[in-house]
Amino acid sequence: MPVNFWMVVSNSSNFRISRDLGFTILGLKSQHRRKVQRIGVGDRILYFVSQERRFTATATATTSFFEDDSPIWEKEGRSDWPYRVKIKPDIVLDEAQQIDANLLAPRLDYVRRWPPENWYMAFQGNLHLLPKSDFALIEEEMKKLKFGPDYKSQLVVQPPQASRRKKAGSKRRHRRADGPPGTSAPRTGAAAPAPPREEGPPQQASQSAP
Repeated sequence: MPVNFWMVVSNSSNFRISRDLGFTILGLKSQHRRKVQRIGVGDRILYFVSQERRFTATATATTSFFEDDSPIWEKEGRSDWPYRVKIKPDIVLDEAQQIDANLLAPRLDYVRRWPPENWYMAFQGNLHLLPKSDFALIEEEMKKLKFGPDYKSQLVVQPPQASRRKKAGSKRRHRRADGPPGTSAPRTGAAAPAPPREEGPPQQASQSAP
């Protein structure tokens, strides 16, 4: 079972290099060493191409990271790609199928700290750890495009935890207000019954003076 779900941000040239290699090897920058050390066999990887702002492919890690300085990808500024992870491709979209992130990214939990129109600021840097739900949402849309109308979705959307807790709390409060089973709850605004009137001895009718 995969443990982590990653998004790799790549420029167009380096994405094409990875595609031409059959998505068999992933290169990562040295400044992400702590994150890279967390990548393990079975972890899932999503490719995002920064210039076009498109989601393009998913893959699965088949090794943990290792170091290799043989040149493969173009440098981005002074950064090279000394950390490598072997991968295997899962969903690879044709160029015409690649997903415009402007249509999907604002819905992700990962970008909620930013205003919807500035979602791309969350994607700065080479390597990002995504929530599982975000990864599943994007990959599900990719599968629909890749496999066409015959594809049957496997994604099950769970209600948010907070909503479930709130609903359960409402039921408990409702029970307390209504009282234990078998009793009737007082109706708001109902008039209280009048107390019984005390009856004294019958009074004699006063007689008129003759």
